[in-house]
Amino acid sequence: MPISRLSRDEIVRLQTLSPFELKAELKRIAGEHESRTAFQMLNAGRGNPNFIASAPREAFFALGRFALTVSRENREWHPDLIGVPEKDGIAERFAEWLEHNDDVPGSALLRRVLDYGIDQLGFEPDSFVWELADSVIGDHYPDPDRMLAHAEAITHRYLVQELCAGVEPSTPFDLFAVEGGTAAICYIFDSLITNKVLRRGDRIAIMTPIFTPYLEIPRLSDYDFDVVHLAASEVDERGVNLWQYPTSEIDRLRDPSVRAVFVVNPSNPPSVRIADSTIQQISDVVRHHNPGLTIITDDVYCTFIDGFRSLLAELPRNTIGVYSYSKYFGATGWRLGAIALSSDNIIDDAIAALPEHDKAELDERYGTLSLAPRHIRFIDRLVADSRSVALNHTAGLSLPQQCMMLLFSAYCVLDTESDYRRAVQALIRRRLAMLTAGMGVEFPEDPNRVGYYVELDLLGYARRHWEPEFAQFLEANYEPTDILFRLAEQTGIILLNGGGFEGPQWSIRISLANLRDVDYAHIGRSLRAVALQYVEEWETTRG
Repeated sequence: MPISRLSRDEIVRLQTLSPFELKAELKRIAGEHESRTAFQMLNAGRGNPNFIASAPREAFFALGRFALTVSRENREWHPDLIGVPEKDGIAERFAEWLEHNDDVPGSALLRRVLDYGIDQLGFEPDSFVWELADSVIGDHYPDPDRMLAHAEAITHRYLVQELCAGVEPSTPFDLFAVEGGTAAICYIFDSLITNKVLRRGDRIAIMTPIFTPYLEIPRLSDYDFDVVHLAASEVDERGVNLWQYPTSEIDRLRDPSVRAVFVVNPSNPPSVRIADSTIQQISDVVRHHNPGLTIITDDVYCTFIDGFRSLLAELPRNTIGVYSYSKYFGATGWRLGAIALSSDNIIDDAIAALPEHDKAELDERYGTLSLAPRHIRFIDRLVADSRSVALNHTAGLSLPQQCMMLLFSAYCVLDTESDYRRAVQALIRRRLAMLTAGMGVEFPEDPNRVGYYVELDLLGYARRHWEPEFAQFLEANYEPTDILFRLAEQTGIILLNGGGFEGPQWSIRISLANLRDVDYAHIGRSLRAVALQYVEEWETTRG
């Protein structure tokens, strides 16, 4: 039956909102369903996973026990007032503590991290262990403020493994540890504008569908960018969307007036890796047509698929890489992310080539940080800008967060058999299989599918499996988000509208990360049942 509480006009107004704001109304409706039935509200609109990586967290808490032990041994004025970790001899003390506490959960991983840092990376033992102990205690400002030295070295190894398919770049990346991927994007856009690499009103490209806030940021008056949308509109012979980019869309980047391109890879919400052929085409466009193109790539979902290779690996001079630990490790609450930029990059070149009056303006901005402000690299300007320059000395991600980042990174670098990766991938695949079984459909195999989310184009499905008149009936009589309101009211299920991500207007996004496995079978059955209501309504109009 059609939904009873909202008119079509009301739905029209609501679907102008961001999907994440529209979700609030869906939650209200689903909550009413929950209150009057025995069914629990199922919110598959959230990307926050319901799984976590336990081993690095156990190591973090065990490290905290060690750090408090050596702090108390240093000085104890009162049981609740003790000293801080001292550097001299701390590595030997750590080895002894690990030997006597090998039954503490996390101690085995800490032993492996210690050996890896000293034996494989050549860290000076006391310096490494002191950074670990001091970080977990959190008693200092970050120093260096961009990222702690040992944390950066291990995180660099991890990012090379995950973003570059394990192939070391010819020039190392400089890393800036930040408060998650969202902070990274805000910092990057602000600093690109501040340093006149991009200017208000410039033309930039966004590869869509994409995470909704990334569509909204460029429209802000701070930037007012002229945005070109590159649509992942390729379909197969049956008309099924492959979520890949036609050659003609990528060729639009040849225009040198397009100053930057922004991409999430693998994508959100389709959750599909950009095809290797497209990566190569972008590379050719940059090398032969638009060498000044700045690429910003958010690769948060890369760890859910094997053999991933980022644009950061393919075009390191042009690319600013963003990675967040939130999804893969179940760590959205930790706010852990990193900006990666090759130490040889076109952004520093662009700043060096600015007109003299622009350089003088930037000299004044950064002049309190250095006697030679023009030598400050863009990665370090990002750090300063993140704290309005004047507070640069207190910039940087908190030490406990950097410690957790180091442990997450080391855990995966040391997981040479990829046991954790296999377990996470299997979990996502199982949920997708249960969803599609509940829907009564089969998804074609796709080597580029990640599956963290799935985006379903309902109108395309209607055209393929019923008469064309059925799709016309839907468009004439309902709004694209109508099915979301029906699901919320009749089943207590919350999904998001794909149109809000600049995907097909009649598409919906389902997160496969945040509910129990069995819930996805229920969502699939509910989707099918509600979809058949539209078929019944169409058949009624046909007499």
